Amino acid sequence: MRALGLVSAGSLCAALLVGSCCPPASAGAAPPPTPAVRDGQHDFDFELGTWKFHVRKLVHPLSGSQRWIELDGTSRTCRIWNGRAQLEQAEVRGAAGSIEGLTLRLYNPRTGQWSLYWATSKAGALAGPPNVGRFTHGVGRFYSWDSYDGRYVLIRYVWSRITPGSAHFEQSFSDDGGRTWEVNWITDQTRIGPAADCAGATS
Repeated sequence: MRALGLVSAGSLCAALLVGSCCPPASAGAAPPPTPAVRDGQHDFDFELGTWKFHVRKLVHPLSGSQRWIELDGTSRTCRIWNGRAQLEQAEVRGAAGSIEGLTLRLYNPRTGQWSLYWATSKAGALAGPPNVGRFTHGVGRFYSWDSYDGRYVLIRYVWSRITPGSAHFEQSFSDDGGRTWEVNWITDQTRIGPAADCAGATS
């Protein structure tokens, strides 16, 4: 989001041609205080622990195809840096094969945003730029630009329906700059184990 600069009192007088009603530029009022950044460090705390996963995956996104596959498995998320980062490991399997995935979540206290990085054991590397965003009113939205099938797409993650024992996740692609979206990955998860740090201590 582009920040808007403040116009000085003297410049505003000249622009409006009403100098007599304005104070000298040197006596301009102090700028308004910068709003405090919301502390979102604990927004992903719900994800800590072990989960049962049910995944629906669109096989060929942005092709007009409606062929979905289903996979089931588990994930484990642990905390790092006293909660300012998380590491999630997931494995799901279905008739079409299996996926071993890893998500690294990093919190930036200056911006109040999370960066979400994804990798699979098949690729052995982080998949493109992170999705960046935050939670608002209990819903998390995270965005990135990346290439898919030879074209530039906007990628959106949405976390919603969050309870102590369940959560819902959707990934969507847009090839028109966010005017329309196609959901291509849906995860519904149910808690089966408690939270832990990455050294194994539970809480």
